[in-house]
Amino acid sequence: MPDDKHDGLLGAVYGAAGTKEVARLYDEWAGSYDAEMAAVGYRHPAICLALMARHVPRGAAPILDAGAGTGAIGEWLQIIGYPVIEALDISAGMLAEAEKKNVYSALHNFALGGPLPFADASFAGIISAGVFTSGHVGAEGLDELVRICRPGGAIVLTVKDTLWQAGFSARITALEAAGRITLAEETAPYLSMPGEAATSPSRAVVLKVAA
Repeated sequence: MPDDKHDGLLGAVYGAAGTKEVARLYDEWAGSYDAEMAAVGYRHPAICLALMARHVPRGAAPILDAGAGTGAIGEWLQIIGYPVIEALDISAGMLAEAEKKNVYSALHNFALGGPLPFADASFAGIISAGVFTSGHVGAEGLDELVRICRPGGAIVLTVKDTLWQAGFSARITALEAAGRITLAEETAPYLSMPGEAATSPSRAVVLKVAA
């Protein structure tokens, strides 16, 4: 199935050549991102939120919103009972919008895919919606999330099928074989926005870190 074909800033970020370009494009998009993604019925945040509520006990803290963008997920996490949430994002402009929501205890301007500035087992749960996708982050970003999640904690993330088939599924299998995680749940493939028949689907997964 072909990968995503989009116009405007969405198409540009999917086709970005590197992390600096991704950050620049999201900085440009930050002011209108919430309204534009709501208008197209963007599904990843709601699906990840449902899985988080199912696998991470209410009140568990802290939670890392990895690829927080403008902070919509953080706002919803707080509403349903997660009291301490930190945001991580490649875009300073997106984090500036997230800060306005007054739900994050800390904001971290870093990119997934390399070393992260957190100690081992720092977070009770991690949520990452729409980050493991075209032009963003691949399987190279997974191990650090496993490292910083507490034993017994859960990592909820979405993965574009093109990445799933290009090494992501294999990396999950390897981490399971090493006894580091369990694949606790996997959704059926779905389109991240309704009506995107010409784009690759995604799936959401829940990884439980070995206790």
